Amino acid sequence: MANTYSVSKIVGTSEKSIEDAIETALATARKSIKNMNWFEVISTRGYIEDGKVSYYQVTIELGFRYEKD
Repeated sequence: MANTYSVSKIVGTSEKSIEDAIETALATARKSIKNMNWFEVISTRGYIEDGKVSYYQVTIELGFRYEKD
């Protein structure tokens, strides 16, 4: 059975970890995007304040399947 997919680029942030930034992005996306199937981390960044990590920023591509009629 053939399916059609789309890819969306989203950015998540967290003061805790890279993993938490990914979870934050996915939690927000699932509120409005159905049929999420996969994600790929495109880039990771961190911001430094006073010599310490202030927060993490992760850009992901999120794949989701369109619904059929």
